[in-house]
Amino acid sequence: MTERHFDVWAAGNAYERYMGRWSRLVAAEFVTRLPCPPDARWLDVGCGSGALTSTVAARCRPRALLGLDGSAAFVTTARASTPAPARFAVADAQALPLPDASFDIAVSGLVLNFLPTPAAALAEAARVVRPGGQIAAYVWDYAEGMQFLRYFWSAATEVDPTATAHDESRRFPLCTPPELHRLWDRAGLTEVTVEPIEITTPFPHFDDLWHPFLSGQGPAPGYVASLSPVTREQLRRTLHDRVPAGADGSITLKARAWGVRGRKRGR
Repeated sequence: MTERHFDVWAAGNAYERYMGRWSRLVAAEFVTRLPCPPDARWLDVGCGSGALTSTVAARCRPRALLGLDGSAAFVTTARASTPAPARFAVADAQALPLPDASFDIAVSGLVLNFLPTPAAALAEAARVVRPGGQIAAYVWDYAEGMQFLRYFWSAATEVDPTATAHDESRRFPLCTPPELHRLWDRAGLTEVTVEPIEITTPFPHFDDLWHPFLSGQGPAPGYVASLSPVTREQLRRTLHDRVPAGADGSITLKARAWGVRGRKRGR
């Protein structure tokens, strides 16, 4: 039987409260590690609510900047919060409506593992980048590096043993350095590197950690939305008891993403 998952991506503002605020921190560090030649043409594949696109716009002085996403709601959110020269459109990452060699750099944040065929999306990104251009992405380290998700799924599995089927660490084996390096190698890219990007995820109080799980946006919140009120409250109490809080009730955890980049052959 095919497992049912809860990967809902339909509300940019709700996503911001759940994951976008942390993605923006990772995006800032990710971009500092990329070449940012002035007047370059940038493509952000799977731009979501615009975390990575807005960072490129602010830091890299692009001549052109296009963000694409499969969710019209996310595109609307990104368009409202990202300055010129950024443009946005709804498009399938695995069939980009763009001509060959029309960009200098293609980037993607937190998207590859959610695509049915990541290799096809990477091939499309490479197709639309000029020879010698860069293709780079980052994904969360779901297996070991996302502490607030580790606490969440540990609590969820205690309350509901079937929850393990929805845990991103089980579902997304792509999100490891060997798998990412292999994917870039198989796409024919050169000078491939994979490196960690680590951030702190501070929550001033437990509700700031818990309430985004009620947003319905993404695997964990989608799973929470599927629960009965009684089970949801049991999960909330269990998570509250598990996460380490300071004397003032604040919670400080760590998160890690893996950044991967490579160069298209030719000049």
